Amino acid sequence: MPVLVMKFGGTSVANLDRIRRAAKRIGVEVAKGYDVIVIVSAMAGKTNELVGWVNETSPFFDAREYDAVVSSGENVTAGLMALTLQEMGVPARSWQGWQVPLLTTSAHSAARIEDIPTTNISQKFGEGMRVAVVAGFQGLSPEGRITTLGRGGSDTTAVAFAAAFQAERCDIYTDVDGVYTTDPRVCEKARKLENISFEEMLELASLGAKVLQTRSVELAMRYKVKLRVLSSFEEQSDTAGTLVVDEEEIMESNVVSGVAFSRDEAKMTVVSVLDRPGVAATIFTGLSDAGVNVDMIVQNVSEEGITDMTFSCPTDQVTRAERAMRDAAEKGELEFEDVLIDYDVCKVSVVGIGMRSQSGVAARMFQVLSQEGINIKVITTSEIKISVLIDRKYMELAVQALHDAFELDKAS
Repeated sequence: MPVLVMKFGGTSVANLDRIRRAAKRIGVEVAKGYDVIVIVSAMAGKTNELVGWVNETSPFFDAREYDAVVSSGENVTAGLMALTLQEMGVPARSWQGWQVPLLTTSAHSAARIEDIPTTNISQKFGEGMRVAVVAGFQGLSPEGRITTLGRGGSDTTAVAFAAAFQAERCDIYTDVDGVYTTDPRVCEKARKLENISFEEMLELASLGAKVLQTRSVELAMRYKVKLRVLSSFEEQSDTAGTLVVDEEEIMESNVVSGVAFSRDEAKMTVVSVLDRPGVAATIFTGLSDAGVNVDMIVQNVSEEGITDMTFSCPTDQVTRAERAMRDAAEKGELEFEDVLIDYDVCKVSVVGIGMRSQSGVAARMFQVLSQEGINIKVITTSEIKISVLIDRKYMELAVQALHDAFELDKAS
């Protein structure tokens, strides 16, 4: 039988009523003839509670025990979902990561999937099981310990299972009914997309759109897994939600598909750095070693052998970034006058595969922001993306103006 993967996030399984509602959706797909692999998250709020207990018990915790604790939320959901399906007369069984087994690296709390042998679950499908309810977010290390994949890991689990079992599709059920041109809470004209390319979705996810976890999109793009993002609270339909597919499967699209934004950005400037070969390598190697995710980078014009280096990073990594620069200076590896930090910024981006074949997007974007009196602090581009750093107070205005300028409320 064909295989379908269905993933239910925390809000979709937040209580027994919602688990029953999700189980009914699963039953519909079983009735269509699918063998279904269901990936479940912990109930909404449960993982945060478990993390809080770990931190309260041991501020300097053992990462292996951390994973043992925080992975337990998914185990509860998987068992309850299997029981609910059995009560409906659907042959179902719950599976923890080690039972599959989902094999990962040893990087506790941030493990990466290495392999998913299909033998165990396929054998049970052959014996009459119709639904395998798998605890998401967790796996098994080479040492035989439970690992977790990091926040949003259940999305990655679902896509990995779809790739391993060559599933017809991977449905990601959330509390939103699809992927929008931008956040509807910021722009009331935001429109739900019928489909979007992997590359566009990857850019939107990395730029702040929280519909899908970035690693899951990367995995889907690599293994050509067809994704569908839809709501567990809307009427069930074969045409619901948004399909994330190969670019070739999209007949025609707007030049710009969406506007993304991120409030949690900070701008840092290393002032009066000696302008000589190797300085940039010293700065960004130090930041990398400190675990800082640098995004936008600008080097000012050099004057008399001195320059400024500006970059953006997440606000919660600023302290690490500043410490890395100070440590480099103390070791004599780097000379600078000061480190300036601006927390009152945000990143706004336009994304679209149509940019590859049509010019003028950057000019239009900058013109729109200029007309609204919004000053651009930093710019970065890729083949299908243009991002700017602006004052945070102008974020909503910028998003709405760009959404209107590129007529994203209209279908292509």
